[in-house]
Amino acid sequence: MFSNQVVVTGIGLVSALGGLKPSWQRLLAGESSIKRHQPFPDLPSRPLALINQTSTSSLEELIELAVAEALQDAALEMPLPDCGVVIGSSRGCQASWEQLAREMRGDEEMGRWGDGRQGRQGRQGRQGGDKGDIDTHPFPIPKQQITNNKQPTTNLEHWLELLPHQAAITTARQVGTFGPVLAPMAACATGIWSIAQGFELIQTGCCQRVIAGAVEAPVTPLTIAGFDKMGVLATTGAYPFARYREGLVLGEGAAVLILESADLALSREVPIYGQLLGFGLTSDATHATSPSRDRQSAIAAVKQCLERSHITPAAIDYIHAHGTGTQLNDQNEAELIEKLFPQGVPISSTKGATGHTLGTSGALGAVFCLMALKHQLLPPCVGLQESDFDLDLVLTPRQCEVQQVLNFSFGFGGQNAVMALG
Repeated sequence: MFSNQVVVTGIGLVSALGGLKPSWQRLLAGESSIKRHQPFPDLPSRPLALINQTSTSSLEELIELAVAEALQDAALEMPLPDCGVVIGSSRGCQASWEQLAREMRGDEEMGRWGDGRQGRQGRQGRQGGDKGDIDTHPFPIPKQQITNNKQPTTNLEHWLELLPHQAAITTARQVGTFGPVLAPMAACATGIWSIAQGFELIQTGCCQRVIAGAVEAPVTPLTIAGFDKMGVLATTGAYPFARYREGLVLGEGAAVLILESADLALSREVPIYGQLLGFGLTSDATHATSPSRDRQSAIAAVKQCLERSHITPAAIDYIHAHGTGTQLNDQNEAELIEKLFPQGVPISSTKGATGHTLGTSGALGAVFCLMALKHQLLPPCVGLQESDFDLDLVLTPRQCEVQQVLNFSFGFGGQNAVMALG
């Protein structure tokens, strides 16, 4: 191996299927984690892929669990002061922000902050108060933080724990790093973007080791309502590439890779899952939610990835497709694959098992690609019974030679991301 090669020495995964091993085993068994839930009483129940069957998960808890599993898998101990961190999330702390907004609305509807004081009208009537006075504070303070009618000392700290890059900060603290900390946000392409940036940090010599991946806790009232308004939520389950596909199913999850230079990994004499070969990142710059009809930017992303990886379409043994189960995505992705891989290539989407984890989905796809390389076994397209496309879709686990694979992600805003692994 050459010194600029980047390899994967550890994997951490938290999905509605379980951790890394149970997720892989249940995926191969064709199991789905999708069940009807509704953690919010004001909304009707829907198919969801929740990690905890009775409640939604914490963003910080998910990433901490995934990072801990990845570190153990890579035989690493903390602290890791020189380690880079690239952890992305498309939604970030949205669930917490929504909760704060609900608390603020509830308090104001009751005409008080929660401690007997006046609500909005009372605050507007007090212009001469001290800057620290709770009545003039521009941001809602949760009831549990109000003690003895005094400005709570934890308010600023609480607010600072809800920053857009909170997951990356959490990981940096967890491993004790002083290295670069990045937090990509590229809709459903976030996971591949994160791994690609970690790849570049090592290839450019900034780091010898990077923790890269993504986390998502997207099951919130606003997210559900928004996707429902778009008409893209499934009614019974996720069935990627199926003739009777219904739409996407929201899922929770975190997926993390330990990336290391080949030299470092070999010096540690640790097992290697595989190598990152290259990536392609483009944007459509057309529509907020719909992919470009000519697919030229998506095609460019695939070609970029293949060129940078020094491989040809004929050398690809498997494609982990984005495969959301929506009419538009699956149609566009199928036509893209048919155009660029006319010779045929095995394809599957794992969202029928895990749900659509939005920003995490690309990182989760990378994990399943690495497991396919390790076990020489292709995961099935769970939930698919009758295909709508003339593609080589993997219906049951397929044992075959797997040397080089592609991982696809396509996100809102025309984000196109493709990664090659081998």
